[in-house]
Amino acid sequence: MKVLPCGDAALLLEVAGLDEVLALADAARAADLPGVLDVVPAARTVLLTAAPGTDLAALRRAVEALTVDPSAAPPEGDTVEIEVVYDGPDLEEVGRLTGLGADGVVEAHTGTPWRVAFGGFAPGFAYLAGGDERLHVPRRDEPRTSVPAGSVGLAGEFSGVYPRSSPGGWQLIGRTTADLWNEERDQPALLRPGAQVRFVRTSEPERAAEGAHDRVPTPRCGRVVEVVAPGAFASVQDLGRVGAAATGVGRSGAADRGALALGNRLVANPPGAAGVEVTFGGFVLRAGDDVPAPLLLAVTGAPAPADVDGTPVGHHALVVLRAGQTLRLGPPPAGLRSYVAVRGGITVDAVLGSRSTDVLSGVGPAALSPGDVLPVGPEPAELPRVDVAPVATPSAGVLTLRAVPGPRDDWVDDPAALAATTWTVSGRSDRVGMRLEGEPLRRSRTDELPSEGMVRGAIQVPPGGEPVLFLADHPVTGGYPVVAVVLDADVDRAAQARPGQQIRFRLVRSPVKESP
Repeated sequence: MKVLPCGDAALLLEVAGLDEVLALADAARAADLPGVLDVVPAARTVLLTAAPGTDLAALRRAVEALTVDPSAAPPEGDTVEIEVVYDGPDLEEVGRLTGLGADGVVEAHTGTPWRVAFGGFAPGFAYLAGGDERLHVPRRDEPRTSVPAGSVGLAGEFSGVYPRSSPGGWQLIGRTTADLWNEERDQPALLRPGAQVRFVRTSEPERAAEGAHDRVPTPRCGRVVEVVAPGAFASVQDLGRVGAAATGVGRSGAADRGALALGNRLVANPPGAAGVEVTFGGFVLRAGDDVPAPLLLAVTGAPAPADVDGTPVGHHALVVLRAGQTLRLGPPPAGLRSYVAVRGGITVDAVLGSRSTDVLSGVGPAALSPGDVLPVGPEPAELPRVDVAPVATPSAGVLTLRAVPGPRDDWVDDPAALAATTWTVSGRSDRVGMRLEGEPLRRSRTDELPSEGMVRGAIQVPPGGEPVLFLADHPVTGGYPVVAVVLDADVDRAAQARPGQQIRFRLVRSPVKESP
């Protein structure tokens, strides 16, 4: 096992192959590793994400003390049967590539059980390993721009089922109507790490019940607020969901966690209460006509000018919103994201323990639209202790972010060029990642990096050479090299950078050295 640096709140563990990955992930989940929030297996690595402030040196010692035996039988998991109609557009080609013929491919796919190894690009997608070795086939030379939901495919040593329509290059051999992701279930993912999967041939699988994902309308009375205008983009956010990355669901949560936590502290909410994240102002919120008592709010983050029914109100300060009154936020002079915290918190339905909107995975409530009514929870017992918080506003000038060398910094010719370049934030940036424009970094390797776990703050270098800094809704795994990772404390500052703003990186020493 090789321990690779991955910022100041994660370790990336590299092993020889998939058998070692599965054994190491099982051992890590079973152990009480200090500070670990999530275990993310991938093709050749296991990512351990930890709480900020975790002693990574102690975590590394605990990992190195684990007993890992790849030859041991894996822990028994649930067995899931998936009915498949084997009529995929690539079935004949897979039969030719393997020499099995179409019927032989079906017999091999159904004749050997598979095991859920790790999650992938979408909630509910699972890489299935351990099937018949004769089915190892390459991806398609030309990926499809759209693969239908329910498609069953093969790629390399894996099989998988697409939970939703998306681009893809897998060889498609069949289709199913199995409900791979359903937020109404206690465990939304049908295929969870460790589960055994058996494919069953059928002429036509039973169709999933209609209306399984319908939601009960939100009542429009009592302690509620109505979105009159969302501005450029607004969403409900808390501090995110943990422990679901192995099923393809990242943490998400507020892009600027400190700003949301400050708003909650001002109104005496718990730090993780849900509020509204507003991108570049233009947001209008109205208190319900029959709220039983005035609502107490705070606006934090980017200093958007705010008023209540035309009367200016303070930033980082308590704001009273009475029944029928309207709060308006204008565009901030600096920074990008503002937060509206309401005493009692926004109490939309939680998914996997969080009310956050994840724009990449589609998990959680939809982005806010005009007319959306948001329920507000009961007031907490604790009373606010301060009326205003003197907090520095985000910088509008060159933003310097501290970063440590990443696990794949040797994949570029000159790792120091990242810090030597002044980058410009692209207008194509979003909650998933900040795209940077500048002199491209030159890749030193052209081979394909097997997918591995990603962290918030990772600086990934695609083939074009212009880096992408991952933010709150980053993908769980990725196949481009991570050459550096921004310190966790600086990622919130990065989330306030605006398109056109300049960024510089200052490389600092990693808190844990790479193992030999």
